[in-house]
Amino acid sequence: MYIIVAGGGKVGFYLARELVAQGNEVLVIEKDRGRVAEMTSDLGSVVLRGNADEASVLAEAGTNRADVVVAVTGDDEDNLVICQVAKRRFNVPRTIARINNPANEQIFRLLGIDATVSSTEVILSVIEQEIPSDSMVPLVRLRDSDVEIVEATLPLGSPLAGTALRDLDLPPESIVAIVIRDGEPIFPGGGTALQAGDALIALTRSTHEEELRQTFFARR
Repeated sequence: MYIIVAGGGKVGFYLARELVAQGNEVLVIEKDRGRVAEMTSDLGSVVLRGNADEASVLAEAGTNRADVVVAVTGDDEDNLVICQVAKRRFNVPRTIARINNPANEQIFRLLGIDATVSSTEVILSVIEQEIPSDSMVPLVRLRDSDVEIVEATLPLGSPLAGTALRDLDLPPESIVAIVIRDGEPIFPGGGTALQAGDALIALTRSTHEEELRQTFFARR
């Protein structure tokens, strides 16, 4: 797989090093001359000096044959431009952008970027997984929609224990797609009875998340 990494900061460097170690063909594009020299001494001849948001530089990098372009500069606007040029001019199958401001995520998705990675969101997700029992953890938002995949674990003593799935009073446009019980996935039917400790993987619209949380963690 040929992967172009735009941005030779710490994120780009460590990402490129791991990708090379996995046997991928990798090229890093970095505009700072000193940084290029440092990376070349560590990684070898897999670094190209230039501005990755310029089509001529992407052409020199052979972007027309790249499988993936990953933009990980420290500037959201640059990352957006890099991915758009790679996608629209060079027909790269998959583009991935680092976003520093989570508020920009929706813009990136609307403009056709295949995937975004926000360190802020990753850290929040880790924190949320540490928050106990009555919390619902967002896993992913489906591209170009407001549909969320969320996870909730029924606590001990949950009043929903023994309740058939068909009898759950779910909010509109919400479904329980998978029940994970004792580490094993169950693709439930209407008659599936819930148990305390079940992890419920559900799909819902973002506007219904709070109502869904209240359903899962209802108290008698």
